[in-house]
Amino acid sequence: MLNQSDSETTQRVQILRSILLFKEVSEPVLEKMAQGLVVKKLLADDVLFSCGDSDYALYIVVAGKVKAHVGDHVFATFSSLQYFGEYSLLDSSVRSTTVTALEPTQLLRLDQQLFFNFLDSIPSLSRAMLKGLVWRLRDYNILEAELTRKNLEIRIQKEELEVQRKELESLNQTKDKFFAIIAHDLRNPFSTVLNLSELLAKEFDSFEPDKMQLFIEQIYKYSNNTFNLLENLLQWSLLQTGRTVLKAKQGNIADLINENIELLRGNALQKNINLRWSNPMACHAFYDQNMINTVIRNLITNAIKFTPPNGDIVVEVSDGTDSFTIAVCDNGVGISEDDQSNLFRIDTNPSTIGTSQEPGTGLGLILCKEFVEKNGGAIGLHSQLGKGSKFYFTVPKHERIP
Repeated sequence: MLNQSDSETTQRVQILRSILLFKEVSEPVLEKMAQGLVVKKLLADDVLFSCGDSDYALYIVVAGKVKAHVGDHVFATFSSLQYFGEYSLLDSSVRSTTVTALEPTQLLRLDQQLFFNFLDSIPSLSRAMLKGLVWRLRDYNILEAELTRKNLEIRIQKEELEVQRKELESLNQTKDKFFAIIAHDLRNPFSTVLNLSELLAKEFDSFEPDKMQLFIEQIYKYSNNTFNLLENLLQWSLLQTGRTVLKAKQGNIADLINENIELLRGNALQKNINLRWSNPMACHAFYDQNMINTVIRNLITNAIKFTPPNGDIVVEVSDGTDSFTIAVCDNGVGISEDDQSNLFRIDTNPSTIGTSQEPGTGLGLILCKEFVEKNGGAIGLHSQLGKGSKFYFTVPKHERIP
């Protein structure tokens, strides 16, 4: 059995062994050092040493807690089995902080002079300590590398957050502007319909049948355009809020093209426009029927809107290796290069007037772009001012595996 002294020495050796500086020091040397440690006991708020004191020693906290501070600023706290002041074993600079007990604390003190005596009398201690310092330096390098990596990650995350913040700010401004445009373009046709309806209601008996029919046609035209705008706005809002789910499956786009040509032929005939599909063919592709149907309807509707009376609108289909390209070509007013760069964008004022004063917002093209891209395709145009436009989009033939 170890007596009390031997048990205490063994405990102190274990404490010294936990200090990286003494990691490679042999057991017999650590035992001699342990016997030279001095116990220091502090009550709460007792000062161990003050900033500027010439106190050259290593301290190990056995129990309790102390803080290293200058005035009210605390640099660090040390509790059970932690140590501080190891540099004072070799360096005779004055203390740079004050150490005060936060609670009743017991410490072990290794005096610098005693440590020097060990170095002089035990040559192996220097070599062992050098190994310990190398281990510590290696750990510092690993820690520094880790901190550098973490700092880099934090910097990248900060930059990404800043980019996202600016994007969100821009999106909010863009949507505010966009909704202002939509509100304006909704108000105008509603005002026209209300005014015409009010006039009909108050002066019904005084109108000739031809005049009355003209008013009713105007009410129908503006109501129909406003309904189309609301329909596009509803679909766009559903898409933006994630409530539009892609339901793609294999199908024949020819059916959609024929349906829309028949549906919109009456609109085209009102302007004596020849609407046709130049090269009918089967177009079996992988797509969401509702989305692509909306795209085809919007592109043909736009072509009718911006083609003058007696014009031509032709639907063309190209069979590619992996996809079909559907194009809607007209010989209408065309689009200038400056205006082309603003199409498919929500942050510009896309309002335009058709050849028969049909109002437009550009929302249909924005919706087309998002639907086409959601189906794995691309959309574009070729246009020349005064010579017409060709809007085209692609649809993949097969499901694309991410």
